[in-house]
Amino acid sequence: MPVATLAPPRPVLLSEQNSGLLRLGFVPLTDAAPLLVAQELGMFAATGLRVALSAETSWAAVRDKIAFGGLDAAHLLGPMPIALACGLGGVRRRLVVGAGLGLNGNRLVLSNALAGKLDPAIPLTPEGFAALVRGLQAPPRIAVVFPFSSHNYLLRHWVALGGLNPDQDLHLSVLPPSRAGEALAAGEIDGFCAGEPWGSEAAVRGAGHVVLSSGEIWAGHPEKMLAFSEDFVATRREETIACTAAVIAAARWLDDPANRDDAVAILRARAFPGLAPETIALALDGVLPDGTPLPEEARLRFRPATLPRADSADWWLRQMRRWGHLPAGIEEAEALAPYDDGLWRDAAARLAEPEPAPSRPEPQA
Repeated sequence: MPVATLAPPRPVLLSEQNSGLLRLGFVPLTDAAPLLVAQELGMFAATGLRVALSAETSWAAVRDKIAFGGLDAAHLLGPMPIALACGLGGVRRRLVVGAGLGLNGNRLVLSNALAGKLDPAIPLTPEGFAALVRGLQAPPRIAVVFPFSSHNYLLRHWVALGGLNPDQDLHLSVLPPSRAGEALAAGEIDGFCAGEPWGSEAAVRGAGHVVLSSGEIWAGHPEKMLAFSEDFVATRREETIACTAAVIAAARWLDDPANRDDAVAILRARAFPGLAPETIALALDGVLPDGTPLPEEARLRFRPATLPRADSADWWLRQMRRWGHLPAGIEEAEALAPYDDGLWRDAAARLAEPEPAPSRPEPQA
């Protein structure tokens, strides 16, 4: 059956129809799938929405566009609504999170030279990575995708468990996720942490090895969010509920194994035309490029992510304080205000969607 003719698993029926255009930005990553599926399978259209999806090259571009009015909503890193609420990076904007888009899904990739110093038969631990780093002549150059990202904070937390100071023992930099594999292959960096499929793509092209998944640091960690500008919610709330409902339906569809091949085809057509389907499928299957299956709790999942949880987001806020990224005087209520679950609950009620079970609230200390 052609992908374009597939139907949603259940109609997304809302009480009102909408005619305005909703400008929705995303970064090409596997966890943008709920947005791409909702568009491709007509879930947005079923609610009366007209959605213009805009692929953006970097997280900085997404941040600036939603902050300054170029987008109404966006696929965002979990810590970004907090960072914008606090004015971090010199940009302040109040957002409202409608739904989570994915749990887990990032990979730590090391160059062939560094990975060759590790024993592939022994799972990588913080202590093992620390021993590797201490044996080098200079701090390894590790890229993350954005300063205020799950990638940065999970990596910092994990290396600190092994006794490293990430600001002294690593040379951290920022690269767009799709650029990281190319930079690794060119020798510009020694490793990176990015969302799929870019870690697998780097390994498949022979630029490095996937040595860790973010779900092995924090099983079931919140990753990306669908967030709306506060002004858009205030003036067009019905459309935000409709959009959130469509994304919940798409997440449910994605977690059905029967839809795996069609999901891969949608991702390839909409986001990764240059990648092999087998590479794209790895994250959906929970398998590393070398064939190693990830533990179930560490795999990319969509539907369990949809309910945004302020208690989980609070871990990002505490990491911002821990690493000196948060100005003094920022109150918790102000920082976590974007994580209001009201939009999700309104949308879920219209779908008769049950509340997902919570995952582990935070990683091991």
